[in-house]
Amino acid sequence: MNMFALIASFGGGIIGAYMGALPAFILTGVVAIAGAAVSMAGGADLTVGFVAFGSYLGPHIAFAGGVAAAAYAARNKKLGDGTDILSCLNGLSDPATLVVGGIFGVLGFLIHYVLGSVLHLNTDLPGCTVIISGIIARLVFGTSGLLGKAPAGQVRAYFTRGKGMVCNILLGLGIGTASGFVYQALADTGASAAVLGSYPVLCFGIAAVSLIFTQTGFAMPGTHHIALISALAAVTSANPVMGTVFGILASLFGDFVGKTFNSHCDSHIDPPAFTIFVFTFIINLLFGTGFFSV
Repeated sequence: MNMFALIASFGGGIIGAYMGALPAFILTGVVAIAGAAVSMAGGADLTVGFVAFGSYLGPHIAFAGGVAAAAYAARNKKLGDGTDILSCLNGLSDPATLVVGGIFGVLGFLIHYVLGSVLHLNTDLPGCTVIISGIIARLVFGTSGLLGKAPAGQVRAYFTRGKGMVCNILLGLGIGTASGFVYQALADTGASAAVLGSYPVLCFGIAAVSLIFTQTGFAMPGTHHIALISALAAVTSANPVMGTVFGILASLFGDFVGKTFNSHCDSHIDPPAFTIFVFTFIINLLFGTGFFSV
């Protein structure tokens, strides 16, 4: 365990709290694009591992810290809604809220370490950690229970229906096809394994940065789970069609998770993170790398 990175994770959690979870995550996407572009151009990059997915802006640290801080602030009547991942919590002028972010940053680092270095799970460790951290934050600071409760007389929906479902299918189809067949175009140029390996990170980063439109009030959906999973499926299987297939599946599964865990609740459990870690497991199983890393 890198003790410097552990100490830094406290600061990363505070960054997620004072910026807000989503603004911090958007910056994760910016750094991911830069690092992936450098790697795909043949350069040496350390920013993806140490900054975008490390103790500075790693989703399991900064984003998760922001999520927990929002849940804490709402529990203490300092924030109107514990599911609010857009607000910069520095505006609350509450030191305890920032400290909670820091504590969950450290917790995220430790969970990530156990999952990867002790259990050797062969999945997306930041995504898995974000979910575990979000569940802990809900159980500690929330009052709605893990799944929440639909109001009397209202039936819980587990999928968006009608035209909304069609749009979700088309969203997965579009992103999955673009991600999968651009992979094939790259592969046909004779691109190296290192270049192709960085390609899913680039797709993830582009989708993460697109959330700046969500932050500014437009109807932009989260799509980083679709972009990452479709690109990963195409690269891992060496089949662009798998990008399309997994793009659609990831879109529908993300909608299911959102309806299941984020309806009638008072904190945020991240549907894209849930989708990413589940489907990374599936891709690793289907295409030969298994559930556990060596």
